[in-house]
Formats: sequence, C-alpha cells, structure tokens
Amino acid sequence: MLTPILASATSVYDRAIVDTGRQPEFLFFVAFLITFGFIRTSAHMIRAQVSWWPGNVQVGGTHIHHLVWGIVLLLITGYVGVAIRPPSPWEEVVAIFFGIGTGLTLDEFALWLDLKDVYWAQDGRKSIDAVIIAATISGMVLIGFSAWIDVATQVEDAIFAIVGSLHRRHRLRAREPGEGAVGLRRRRPVPPPGGDRHRVPPRAAGLALGAALLPRGEAGSRGAALHERAPAAMAEARGRSGIQSVRAGLA
Repeated sequence: MLTPILASATSVYDRAIVDTGRQPEFLFFVAFLITFGFIRTSAHMIRAQVSWWPGNVQVGGTHIHHLVWGIVLLLITGYVGVAIRPPSPWEEVVAIFFGIGTGLTLDEFALWLDLKDVYWAQDGRKSIDAVIIAATISGMVLIGFSAWIDVATQVEDAIFAIVGSLHRRHRLRAREPGEGAVGLRRRRPVPPPGGDRHRVPPRAAGLALGAALLPRGEAGSRGAALHERAPAAMAEARGRSGIQSVRAGLA
C-alpha cells in the first residue's frame, strides 16, 4: 500500500524539485526548519532537567551556546560553497549543513542582537520572529517568485469575478419584476403630474381622429355619429399624451 504513495511522492519530488534545479534550496529549507525545531526542543528539555537528555556543552566551566556551532558551520559551508563550489552531490551536502548552521544561529538571534542571554526572557521572542521571517523568505525563494505572481494573478481574477457576480445579482434584485427579464410584465411608466386626468381614453381618441378624417355626410350615419361625438373626444386629446392615446386607439 505504501509503495504507490512513495512512488507518487518521488515522482512529484523529481518533477518539482530535482528537474527545476531547486534541490539545494529545498534541502537547505528542510534542514533549517528541522534544526530549529530540534534545538528549541532540546533547550526546553534541558531547562526541564530531563535526566536522560544531554545537558549544555561546557568547556572549562564556560557554557558554549549553540549559536557558536551555528556560526562555525556557516563559515565553513559558506567558504566551501563560494570558493570551492563542489559538484553534485556535495553541493546538496553543503546546502544541508548550511541549513543546520542557519537554524542554530537564528535560534539565538536575540543573543547576538542584544549581546546578552535573553533566551527565556521576553526579548527572546526576537529569535522566533527572526526564524519566521527567514523561513518565509526561504519558502518564497524555493517556490519561485514567478509562481507567487501567478498565484496573485489568479486570486485577483477570482476576486474580480466574485465582485462582478455580486454586482450583477444586486442589480437584478434592485430591478422591478419584468425589467430585462423574459415573460414578465414591463415597468409601468410614471404618470405625469396631476395623476391620470390628462390621459385620453383610446376609444375617445380614435373617435376624434375618425371624425376629423371623415367629412360630415360621408359614410352615412357613421360619419354623422362621429361628428356628434368628436368635440368631446377632441377636447380630451391634448398634448403628447393625447397623441399617444390616439395611436393606441387606432392600433
């Protein structure tokens, strides 16, 4: 059961780390985090006086901080990496020891910043902050700045899509039923000031126009009836609303 999982993990590691030339950065990052976690746990166990755990390293009664060992490793690996530049796999080995030295050194960052032992004091928090910053920068470099730009672009596109969808939904809710929708009634026009008293009934407007177009005496009784009813209809047909009503009556 574990064989397929290991094969898959190895394949991903080869494609994402080895093939992209990031194996030294990856090994440094992992060694740095593991070393910091180990030395911080060791310091807590020494403080708790765990009997089976090795104590502090002392030479002639002088406590040797693990910061010293970290500086020594950084000096050695830095010189080897810059001056000698060993090929693979020694390049990866140097990266691992460089990560170990970085973890040992930054764990006591507050000590070489304030020049006093504040490991368990409030100022000792500076060491943890330094490790967090260093791990963040190392992780960003490991992943690659282009990958972060791609992620930022995708996040930006997703945010714009969400905002656009919410805006469209808000506009649809703000509309009355039927505006811009199929199968629903249209919005009723706002009546003019004074209510609907100036609106001319379609039938009356049609009679008025018919009387105007059909002279008296033509079409027999129909023409006479139109002329008798035209004055009242024409009196109501005023303004633009009257013209619109006439069109509606003829339709």
